[in-house]
Amino acid sequence: MKKLSLLLTAAVLALGAGPALAKKQLVIVVKGLDNPFFEAINQGCQKWNSENASSEYECFYTGPASTSDEAGEAQIVQDMLGKADTVAMAISPSNAKLIAQTLKTAAPTIPIMTLDADLAADDAALRKTYLGTDNYLLGQKLGEYIKEAKPNGGKVCTIQGNPGADNILRRAQGTRDALSGQKGIAALAGEGGWTEVSGCPVFTNDDGTVGVQAMTDILAANPDLDAFAIEGGWPLFGAPQPYRDLFRPLADRIAKGDFVVAAADTIGDEVAIAREGLVNVLVGQRPFEMGYKAPGVMIDLIEGKPVEDPVFTGLDICTKDTVDTCIQK
Repeated sequence: MKKLSLLLTAAVLALGAGPALAKKQLVIVVKGLDNPFFEAINQGCQKWNSENASSEYECFYTGPASTSDEAGEAQIVQDMLGKADTVAMAISPSNAKLIAQTLKTAAPTIPIMTLDADLAADDAALRKTYLGTDNYLLGQKLGEYIKEAKPNGGKVCTIQGNPGADNILRRAQGTRDALSGQKGIAALAGEGGWTEVSGCPVFTNDDGTVGVQAMTDILAANPDLDAFAIEGGWPLFGAPQPYRDLFRPLADRIAKGDFVVAAADTIGDEVAIAREGLVNVLVGQRPFEMGYKAPGVMIDLIEGKPVEDPVFTGLDICTKDTVDTCIQK
């Protein structure tokens, strides 16, 4: 009888305990899982989870398999908004207008923020805040470095990602404004001494191999080109060896500042490439910090606490001479 009583007591306790309660999901949706930049965001998200294991919240990272899958990202946003355990969402819009329309259709009641890439200014009311890089400033820094190296101007080509990505468009505008000394020029045609060559800007859809091939073609068609402004580091971290093969013959010109390559990011092989002298400057973002900070910002939004808009995560400026100390630890 005693044994039976103990078994019954254990059964009652087990039934009373029930299944473990699922954690509330702080969802991060990125442009694509094939990009090491976004994997750094994931690492920040997972570090937050490891440091907050007892929290009622969990950082959940997701996105389409490919960065070029704009529709896939929009579908994931829609699907995650339909889940009962999604309590806040941070989105890096691949196509700002498409994500804005998705949010308008879904009309979410949970806090929405953007991460890394923002919505267009006229859709900003759809999210509570933006966390990430000051993208205009990043592009401006690229342009300032090129202009300092080539003060008399020249011919330039910008390498961009997705034509619908607001963050990349802001960077390109910052670069043009810095080179021209004017605001809002859509394409450089001699302003400040700078001209964008035919075929530029190049849109790579964040594909490094496409970027290197495009730069190969641009150099072949324009042997007098003076500079590349690479608004995202895709060719360097996505196709590092083809990038090296393309620019190694230009190493002496790059070292003298006669030919200037200014690129965003400090991901993967990029710092090594800077050390090798095959890029003049890297303006690095801080994706790990974005992923690590995003859950806390989402919790503040859930709890109704005041949150600044935007929340910038800073930049790291790397040259061949500073590669060992330039990245924030």
